[in-house]
Amino acid sequence: MFTTIRAVLSGAPTGPASQPVRRGSRLAGRCEGTFWRATCRQEVGRILLAARRFDLVGRRAGRRNGPLGHVALEVLELLGHLVRYRTGRLEPSLDYLMRTLRRSRDAVVRALAALRAHGFLDWLRRYVPTGREGRGPQLRQTSNAYRLSLPARALRLLGTQGQPVPLPDDVLHAQAARQQEQETHRSSLSLDALAVIEVDDTQLGQLLAQLGRRVQERESAKRSESRSTLLS
Repeated sequence: MFTTIRAVLSGAPTGPASQPVRRGSRLAGRCEGTFWRATCRQEVGRILLAARRFDLVGRRAGRRNGPLGHVALEVLELLGHLVRYRTGRLEPSLDYLMRTLRRSRDAVVRALAALRAHGFLDWLRRYVPTGREGRGPQLRQTSNAYRLSLPARALRLLGTQGQPVPLPDDVLHAQAARQQEQETHRSSLSLDALAVIEVDDTQLGQLLAQLGRRVQERESAKRSESRSTLLS
């Protein structure tokens, strides 16, 4: 009995009604008081800067992504825009993150897990009452409560006033080599292929690719017509 009372006071689900929600979930509205904390634009900016530096420094040679990955950086930046500075309140749904970033559920879930594993993010799973009476679930899962963090190992990558610490020479060299490879690759592409890459293969990219092909066909036709005129 006392165990049940303590669970109710702490906001944890008890009894059969807990079945529809995930393990460790807490009652929304009663669990965030000591979890959320006030922040400010400067602090959020430091977290975002440190995360980008952390991912860049931790990127291995020949790999496209670092320990966080570009999707995780997108998620973190979006969360930085959504957090309420005065209270630290941050509770977007997974569907909102997916819809806003135009990423799959799996990609967003993996990004959140990476941010948490490396200390940039933490969250509380939460539930709310359904308001139903009698049969049927009495509780349902709701959005997580999130909290941004700046891990010590990422903090070391920032200077005294949030300025980046100079990167090691080998990292700078690898970064320059990757940029040169990308430029060389782009210069070898046709107009239609380049359009698709530059806009990440979206509908706009396909339209630009069609335009690029038409331009190439027109130029090719002009060159053929010029040669025919010279030979006639």
